[in-house]
Amino acid sequence: MQQTGLGVINVPERAQNPVRAIGIRVAIAVGVISIATAVVYVDRDAYSHALDAPLTLLDCLYYVTVSLSTTGYGDIAPMTPGARVVNVLVVTPLRVLFLVVLIGTTLEVLTERSRRAWRIQRWRHNLRDHHVIVGFGTKGRSAARALIDAGVDTASLVVVDSDPNALDAAESLNLVAVRGDATRSEVLKLAEAGAARAILIAVHSDATAVLITLTARQLSPGANIAGVVRDAQNVSLLRRSGADTVVVSAATAGRLMGIATRTPHVVEVVDDLLTPGTRLSMVDRPEDR
Repeated sequence: MQQTGLGVINVPERAQNPVRAIGIRVAIAVGVISIATAVVYVDRDAYSHALDAPLTLLDCLYYVTVSLSTTGYGDIAPMTPGARVVNVLVVTPLRVLFLVVLIGTTLEVLTERSRRAWRIQRWRHNLRDHHVIVGFGTKGRSAARALIDAGVDTASLVVVDSDPNALDAAESLNLVAVRGDATRSEVLKLAEAGAARAILIAVHSDATAVLITLTARQLSPGANIAGVVRDAQNVSLLRRSGADTVVVSAATAGRLMGIATRTPHVVEVVDDLLTPGTRLSMVDRPEDR
C-alpha cells in the first residue's frame, strides 16, 4: 500500500522516455541472441554435446545464452576449425555487444539516479520566494496559469498533490511537482514551504484546507497564504488557521450566475478583469500621498 505521507520530488527535464530506452535495449539483446542462435544452428553439426546427441534449436539457444553471458558450462563446444572461426569472428563480437548493452543499461540507471539527486539539490539551493500550489485540480491549474500569465517564472512554481494525474499535468507545464499528503509537514518541507513567498491552497475539502493552512502557517509565518473553501461558513475558520485571503468558490460562482441573469455585461467585465491579456486588467499600485 502506498504511503500518502511520503513525498517524492519530480523536477522536470527534457529526457528520453525511460520505457522506450529500456525497450530499445531489450530489442537489441533479443536481436543479438537470435542472430547468434541462428549462426550456431546453421553449423550445429560442428559442435559437440556432452550427451552425444545432435544439437536442437533449444540446445543452440542455450549455448548462445551461456556463451554471451560468459558463463560457459562447457557441455556444448565448437569442435571443427570452421565453428571455432565463427565463434571468434561472430559470437565473440556479439558477446561484447551483449555485455555493452547490459552494462550500459545498469550504468544509465545509476547515472540517472545521481543526476536526479543533483537536480533536486540544485533546485533546493536556488529556490527562494517561490509559490507553492497545493492541489492541482481545476482551481490549482487556473491559479498556476494566472501566475504564469502574470509573468511568474515556471521555475518558481511548485505543485503539491497526491494524485498522479494532477502531477502529470503539472509536469506538462514544466512545473516542479511534489507527490504527497500536504497535511504532513514533511511533504510541505520538501516543497520548501518555509522559504515560499506565497502558498495557494486549492484542495477539494474545506477540512483538508484548514489542516494544510495550519501546517503551512507553522512552517512559514511570513508567507502569503491564500485558500479556497466551498462553504462560506468556513471562511472565518480558514482565516483563524492562518490564511491571509480566502475565496469562496461556490458562493462566488453562484453570485456571478445570479448577476448574469440580470446584467450579463457585468459578468463579462469581471471575466476580463480576471483574465490577463484581455481588454481590462487589474494592477496593484501604491497609494499617492
